[in-house]
Formats: sequence, structure tokens, C-alpha cells
Amino acid sequence: MVYGLPAASAAASEQGAPPARLQHVVVGSIDVERMVAFYTNVVGLRESDEVLDDEGSLRTCFLRSDDEHHSFAVFQTSTNRLDHHCYELPDWNAIRDWGDRLASRRVAVKWGPGRHGPGNNLFLFFHDPDGNWVELSAELERVSDERPAGTWRHEERTLNSWGRAPLRD
Repeated sequence: MVYGLPAASAAASEQGAPPARLQHVVVGSIDVERMVAFYTNVVGLRESDEVLDDEGSLRTCFLRSDDEHHSFAVFQTSTNRLDHHCYELPDWNAIRDWGDRLASRRVAVKWGPGRHGPGNNLFLFFHDPDGNWVELSAELERVSDERPAGTWRHEERTLNSWGRAPLRD
């Protein structure tokens, strides 16, 4: 099996659009544990990392379908909602190129560039016209089935080891 970025389509190349494939989706839930149980026990995803608050409650869980650190994640939030969707880029230079592409179209970068703790990936966030978070990501960690799920603290540096991060409500 081959993982990673597919070859750019002719249509994308003709338009000068950088290639990006859907990498992961993240939702917010009022009941993270119930969602994790569903996606592991029913759908068959495997846990890569979890984020616990100071009381030991589960705040975030990163789940995978293959060796990429996560294809789906759940954050504890005050309402059930989409948190963000993410597109994979091949490397750091592609994040730079997308930053230039967004700037040329007057789309503001809302968060990043940065590096996530869980997944160890580089990232850049912006909003679509409806205000949904869109993430661009490069160099997501690969996880073997032998690696036990990691545990992280619920703090800003978990979501961005380089600095500030919006913690979910």
C-alpha cells in the first residue's frame, strides 16, 4: 500500500493549485468517552494519543485507521459540532506556499504556523467562508500498532509546542 500525497491531477496543475488531500476530521463532543467508544468498538479505529485534564478526565482523543497518527479526533466541547477538517501537504515548503496562496487571495491565517504535540505535525489554520476551521498539515507522525497510546496534558503547548493555542471550550 502507498500512503501520502497522490500525484497532482491535471486539473489542479492547470489551475496552479497546490495539491492537498483530506487527512483528518476533528469533531467537538459533549461526551468524548462515548464518541471514542463508538469509533473504536463499532468503526474499528485505534487510539494513538489522549489528552487528559488535571483531574484525569479525557479531553481529547486521536484515532487512526492506518499508520498515520490520526484520521479522526474528538475534542471535549460544550456543544456537539465540527471542530475542523485538515488537508495533508508534503512538507514545510508546501505550508509556506499555501501561506502565500492564502495571502494572494486575502484569506487570513488564523493560527500557525506551528507544531502539534500529538502527531508532531506542522500546521496552518484558516477559516472558510462559513467560519469553519480548515487546517493544512505536513509531516504527520506514523504510528505502529506496537506503540501504546500516549498521554498528554491539556494545555496550550500540547496543541502547539511552539507557543499559543486555542483550547476548546
